[in-house]
Amino acid sequence: MNHSQASVASVPLPVQRGWQFAVASGILGWVLDAYYFFILIFLVDVLAGNFHVAKAAIVWSITVTLATRPLGALILGFLADRYGRRGPLMICVFFFSIISALTPFAPNYTLFLVLRALYGIGMGGYWGIGASLVMESSPARWRGLFSGILQSGYSVGYLLAAIAIPLIEPRWGWQWVFLGGLIVAALIAGLTLLSPESQAWQRTRSAGAGQLARIVLSHKKEFLYLVVLMTVMTCLSHGTQDLYPDFLKTVHGFSSAAVSHIAILYNVGAIIGALVIGHLSERMGRRSSILLALAIALAAMPAWAFGASLAWLAVGAFVLQFGVQGVFGVIPAHLNELAPSSVRSLFPGVVYQCGMLLGAPAVSVEYALRRNLGYAWALTAFEIGVIVALFFLYGFGPERRGRDLAS
Repeated sequence: MNHSQASVASVPLPVQRGWQFAVASGILGWVLDAYYFFILIFLVDVLAGNFHVAKAAIVWSITVTLATRPLGALILGFLADRYGRRGPLMICVFFFSIISALTPFAPNYTLFLVLRALYGIGMGGYWGIGASLVMESSPARWRGLFSGILQSGYSVGYLLAAIAIPLIEPRWGWQWVFLGGLIVAALIAGLTLLSPESQAWQRTRSAGAGQLARIVLSHKKEFLYLVVLMTVMTCLSHGTQDLYPDFLKTVHGFSSAAVSHIAILYNVGAIIGALVIGHLSERMGRRSSILLALAIALAAMPAWAFGASLAWLAVGAFVLQFGVQGVFGVIPAHLNELAPSSVRSLFPGVVYQCGMLLGAPAVSVEYALRRNLGYAWALTAFEIGVIVALFFLYGFGPERRGRDLAS
């Protein structure tokens, strides 16, 4: 890069007109993505009965979905870094929405598993594109806040799934829980069409696949560190979320309606946590705010797993998810600031989803541990180990808060 190019690259980019549409489309797509993932965990018993398989087989489909996500991150991340954010984002949203809409019509468990694997590809492709679009489009001074809003979309999707099950399933059947998201997909496409293309991408776009590969290889140490980090983060989020409804039903005998109400409550806590900790990270720093959120999650664990009443379990779940998603609320900003500019969709996206791949067995491991430890201790022992590991990974890790994403 010559002196004149370096001077241009150092000039901060102005906020684009219509940036709100870009931010809204990126956030809403992650909400829909999460909704399609979490409706399954409320339908474990229904799906097991429908396909005449054991509950463990449905739980295994969660692992399969997580395991195929890196493929989507690689393919769609490359497209987004090479051709822009808007087109690949719309392709990704329509892909995972159509695949999800087809899921209720699977004639057998094998095809159901294939559809969930394909959905995982779409789900994996979305985060890198959506996060880069939101982080590049939002004003720098609000990056931490929009990082929290984006990541809270995951909890909003979980919340909508918890609301949709008791509202839709008794009236129209569980199949319609999968079909309703097509309307939201159309809305996201409309918002994306109104969005400007990212100026940061236009300034830092790569020349082709070879350059993208060389950039990633030149940052292999950062890549490996972040993959390990996101692997443990996967164990934190999915390990505290995916089996919790089944835990409440199995151990405490709560009805589906009661479980849905608790899920709504703890997802409200998760949304608040992502917003508060994400915004706080602009003042405290990314790592310090994450360590605070981890401490909150750890303190809530006794009530979350061993609460003697519905009220204590609900309070524990609310506070724990405040902490868990508080950690995740910082992640979009943190990963985008650490990523090389020319691969800002591919690098964070692949890192995020490789972590999902390596952490995918966490749910099945927890489910297996319950036979020897009991359900409550299986969840607790596993997650204490996860939180301790994250204290070390973040405590000694890098940070580049406030970095110019267009440089």
